Parts: sequence; C-alpha cells; structure tokens
Amino acid sequence: MSELQKNYFEILGMPVQFDLDLSLLDQHYRTLQAEVHPDRFAAASAGERLQSMQWATLVNEAYQALKQPAARARYLLQLQGVDTAEESNTSMPMDFLMLQMEWREAIEEAFDAHDIAALDSLLKQMRQEGLSLQAELKQTLDKDKNWPEGAEQVRKLSFIDKIRADVSQKISQLEDN
Repeated sequence: MSELQKNYFEILGMPVQFDLDLSLLDQHYRTLQAEVHPDRFAAASAGERLQSMQWATLVNEAYQALKQPAARARYLLQLQGVDTAEESNTSMPMDFLMLQMEWREAIEEAFDAHDIAALDSLLKQMRQEGLSLQAELKQTLDKDKNWPEGAEQVRKLSFIDKIRADVSQKISQLEDN
C-alpha cells in the first residue's frame, strides 16, 4: 500500500517539474491503466480487486492533475506547501486586470453582435497569453523555484482557462441558435 503514497509524478513515472513531455505522460498513463484496470482483476480476491480499483482511481487522478498546465503547476506548488489561494486571493497586477476588462468587454460585444469570428479571435489571443504564461511557469517553477511568483502565475492561468471556457460556451450558444 505504500505505493499509494507516491506523488502523482512518481506514480506516472514523470520528473517532478512543470515542463513535461505530454506524449510520454499519455504513454505512461495508458500503460499503467492497462496494468491496474479492474477488469484484469475480475477473478482475483476481493482485496486485490479493491487495490486495483484504488490504483485505477489514483492513476486517473494523477493523469488529470498532470495533463493540464494550471492543474500541474498547482499540484507542484502544493507539493512545496504553497497554496495558490485562487478562491481568496484575487489580486492581480494592474496590466493583467486591464487585459481582463478588455477581454470581458470584447466578449460581450462580440456575443451581442453574434460575431463568432470575433470570439474565435479572442480565444486565439487568450490561448497565446496562456502559452506565454506556461513558458513563464516553466522558468519560475523548474529553474527559479520561485513558489510565490508561481502561485500568482497559476492564478492568472486559471483565470485565462476560465474565461476561455466562457468564450467557448458563448460560441456554442451562438452556433446552437
């Protein structure tokens, strides 16, 4: 059972860092899932079936946490004892707050005008901003080990992920009408 105490990176055989080879992560996940899938233990004892279920659940949780950049960074910070405080700490640099306001206004204008192309363009801008933040996180977490700065960057990336999901939802609403 001590195997169940490993961190998500160890479980999936990945280095404990932000910058991961996602194709290797996928490969390790699929291999582990095949090894611990409950169907392989259908004829096993109740204890072995239970352990298989626990492992399968843990492998899924680990994969979900590591495959998404914000979740992976959040988990890395958690391993360092740092809480990103995304729910309680909403302070952001002024330039980022201004960018958020610009995006929100542009989203509402494009939505009201039923302008899917404008919303797609905003999604591309947000994706680029997210990729830029991921590059910063790679430096901040993997090289500088600056956990407080990493927590702020995770809050920014989480906001971008949330607003991108909002835009995608608005696009779906327009396409459905």
